[in-house]
Amino acid sequence: MKLKITSLALLLIVFVSSAFIAPVFKATTYKVDVEKSSLTWVGKKLTGSHNGTIDLQSGSLIFNDKKLAGGNFTINMATIKDADKSEKLEGHLKADDFFGVDKFATSAFVIKKITNTGANTANVTGNLTIKGITNSITFPATIAWNADGSVTATAEKVTVDRTKFGIKFRSKGMFPDVGDKMIYDDFELTIKLVAKK
Repeated sequence: MKLKITSLALLLIVFVSSAFIAPVFKATTYKVDVEKSSLTWVGKKLTGSHNGTIDLQSGSLIFNDKKLAGGNFTINMATIKDADKSEKLEGHLKADDFFGVDKFATSAFVIKKITNTGANTANVTGNLTIKGITNSITFPATIAWNADGSVTATAEKVTVDRTKFGIKFRSKGMFPDVGDKMIYDDFELTIKLVAKK
């Protein structure tokens, strides 16, 4: 009788304990499909703006269950394109004044922290490296699970201060006398990553 009570008590303790332990999900890595993914940019100046694309070189997203848990991507800086197909602008963006592509062929982003804000939304903080300089940036992202089992992570209007990465060309903050030739310090990225197992 004493043995039965002890066994019952032990069973009850195990049951109650397990009720308070969160299930452990195995992290799953999804590889970014660079053909289906996209990265667009917008740069503004006092007299207008320019926009275009840059190709992704590689990337991955890590999920615990269906919650984003980590990831990274690498950008091929030699693929900077202007939407108006200006070879002069593309050449200047690749030059040392801007991204110095000959010396710094890639840029990269590595996720360091994720704060879930909803069922399919999160604030993502990570290290962005441009021209060999790394700074932390934070932006909101949306996650969508697709019918084919792939996942799409989207971040719109990610603001980047170029001067923090040593890109000072015609910055009013750096050169107050630049006048109407001024280019705004901030540029915007829109990131769409499509990834699958």
